[in-house]
Amino acid sequence: MSATIKLPYRTRLILAALAVFTFFMMGMNAHAADAVDGVSTAKTAKAANTTLSEDDKKCLECHAKPKLEKILADGKKLSLYVKPKAFADSVHNSEGCEGCHSDIDAESHGKEIKTVANKRAQSVEMMETCRDCHKKAFKQYEDSVHSALLQEGNDKAPLCSSCHNPHATPISKNAAADHVEPVTCNKCHEKIAKAYATSVHGVAEGDEALSCADCHRTHNVKAAGLGEHLKKECLSCHKDTVATHKVWLPNTGRHLEAVSCAACHSPDAKRRVNLRFFEARTPQTDTEKVGVPQFTRLANAADGANGSGLDSRALWSLLQEFSSDVPGGKTVLRGRLEVHTGAEAHQMADKSKAIKECDTCHRAGAESFQSVMVSMTGPDGRLLRHDAKKGILNSAGSIESVGGFYAIGSTRIKVLDILLVLTLAAGIGIPIAHFSLRWIFRRSREKQAAMAAVSPGDGKAFPNDRRSSDNPPN
Repeated sequence: MSATIKLPYRTRLILAALAVFTFFMMGMNAHAADAVDGVSTAKTAKAANTTLSEDDKKCLECHAKPKLEKILADGKKLSLYVKPKAFADSVHNSEGCEGCHSDIDAESHGKEIKTVANKRAQSVEMMETCRDCHKKAFKQYEDSVHSALLQEGNDKAPLCSSCHNPHATPISKNAAADHVEPVTCNKCHEKIAKAYATSVHGVAEGDEALSCADCHRTHNVKAAGLGEHLKKECLSCHKDTVATHKVWLPNTGRHLEAVSCAACHSPDAKRRVNLRFFEARTPQTDTEKVGVPQFTRLANAADGANGSGLDSRALWSLLQEFSSDVPGGKTVLRGRLEVHTGAEAHQMADKSKAIKECDTCHRAGAESFQSVMVSMTGPDGRLLRHDAKKGILNSAGSIESVGGFYAIGSTRIKVLDILLVLTLAAGIGIPIAHFSLRWIFRRSREKQAAMAAVSPGDGKAFPNDRRSSDNPPN
């Protein structure tokens, strides 16, 4: 007969807890083993991705030599050195050398010397290879201001290799690779980079830190003075802008439309008025036609030989010229307050230092209105500019530029002040004159009615009748 041993309740509870703990630890060990296997697999995969092919290794037998160079037609040297580790870790490793250099024949390579004019000519030629794989990025580039500069023959216009090292492009945008040359906009925009470094955005850290591409994009970089795209970028981060400005700024919507962000948030910058040519029936700026440089030609002709700037008559002539090219419409001016230079536009200060005093602009002789220009969008997207005399702001031709933004004494267009005074005088004077005349004529009519009411047969004389009642008529 077997005996059943019954353990105390507390003992059974402890044993159950130990059993659960044992199973839990076994599961953790299995998970850790899987994790180790996963890491090993990832390392193996990474190693596989960074392994050079045999064909590429053959190329690097020569191109891994730091002193390997080619003498160009202009007498300068072109380095043919490729860092093996950098290329092995790059996104182009999967394509291999032949992926971009398919025109090179292994048998004749090094024996037949290819003539290359200069380094830039080589880079321009290789851009077509970039196009084959990076079609979307290339399409964006072709619509950019950088591409427009290239089409004009500007030898400083950025190319693909100006920003990207083709032999050391990281696989991930966030990859930390010391051998990769950073995309540095300050290679060309040195003054802007220095100004930006000390701005509120330049000193920001963490999530608030901004790169050039956050506002200007990467491949589809647009002209800074074109349209409202940069203001939209500002508002995409500063979503409460309208609400916070409405607290203290009258006519907020119109101010945000007619005043650039930098005009107030770069307090040390010099400001100017940009009178932009617009089609009256559309919200778009007038655009110069390709191959027809009318704006520059007509503006120079209207300005005269001294080139001192357009006056009101010249501006009116320009508006008429471009209005004739708009079927069923007309060209008008829309003014915007801007800063003078790109460097000043990047000197944005903390919002506590932003300009809030109305008399900075709304006073006679304000510095903001001493510099004026007129502009039109060029066929490449960049602005075409021409200086104008500050007196142009007082002309009737620029009335369109302050539409919906007028307050007496607050604009430079004095004719509006005069017209408003005349309108007010007429609005007050005409009713007063009307009621005065009514009162005068009413008294006259009442007097005449009283005289007409006295009949000659009743023996009463008219008040003004010279005949006496003692001398009745015969």
